Amino acid sequence: MAQPNKVAAVQELTEHFRNSTAAVLTEYRGLTVAQLKQLRRSLGENAEYAVVKNTLTEIAAKEAGIDAFDGQLSGPSAIAFVTGDPVEAAKSLRDFAKTNPQLIVKGGFLEGKALSGAEITKLADLESREVLLAKVAGAAQASLSKAAALFQAPLSKAVRTAEALRAKQDEASQAA
Repeated sequence: MAQPNKVAAVQELTEHFRNSTAAVLTEYRGLTVAQLKQLRRSLGENAEYAVVKNTLTEIAAKEAGIDAFDGQLSGPSAIAFVTGDPVEAAKSLRDFAKTNPQLIVKGGFLEGKALSGAEITKLADLESREVLLAKVAGAAQASLSKAAALFQAPLSKAVRTAEALRAKQDEASQAA
């Protein structure tokens, strides 16, 4: 019979998986408690970093319908459950791993799709959602400005032509 504390832990992990838009599996061998605390702070409020038991996590992932961690749950494991922007969380993990090479990003999932450690690094290299939206808005505005200029060009050309004809007639009338 299963122990009640383990059943509760599996249920809690299952809920974390279901409520997260992304999760990143890491190995934290060699990190101190202070370093883990620093990592949790660097992730901010849009992600929760939890040290997990491999067997219970595997059961919880299967219950949540996630197969991204099959075969990766070994050694000291911790998962960053991301509820906000996954790019920001991936950047925080990447930056922390640069200064603390003991942290190894093994893999994860994003909106139901399995990701490798390299794909999470590529995700971290993306610009934030706000920057990408600003770039799209800027490109759209530039396109609209070009279109407006294009539509105004024939009108301004017609006005310049009419002004040149008027000036030419004034010269002809003054000469006569």
